[in-house]
Amino acid sequence: MKLWRAATLSLFIVIVIVTLVLFIQSGTPIKPVVINNTPVPPVPTSDPARLDQGAALYTQYCATCHGANLEGAPGWRKSLPDGSLPPPPHDGSGHTWHHPDSLLLDIIANGGDPAYNSKMPAFGDRMTKDEMIFILDFIKSKWGKQEREFQWWITVTQGNP
Repeated sequence: MKLWRAATLSLFIVIVIVTLVLFIQSGTPIKPVVINNTPVPPVPTSDPARLDQGAALYTQYCATCHGANLEGAPGWRKSLPDGSLPPPPHDGSGHTWHHPDSLLLDIIANGGDPAYNSKMPAFGDRMTKDEMIFILDFIKSKWGKQEREFQWWITVTQGNP
């Protein structure tokens, strides 16, 4: 009985190995992720040097309002007496990851939209586009996997990866 079980298990293992080898050798491509008929490339990996630069720039330009740990202002969802909104968090608890790179870079460069009661100043005259991208890379590095993937999908489908 033990011999029969050992033989059956061995045969099963051989079948699995042969199947895997044949599948790999067949050259069957791995299908890319497709959302709404749009192929989505993998989320780019982070470059530690860019993240370091982004962290330093974030500290210099953003932390005063958005918090040293990207936590945003207390009560950021409630309007201030003048109708403006406090600075939101840029960690996963906020809504930054809901927007494509193109919009986020526009907000950094040109300031927040007054139509949305934003008082965020423009930084386009104080930073290069690369510096803004470094800050955005740093912010993204603090999000969870799902937030990064969703934000990358939004960016790709908006045509601005």
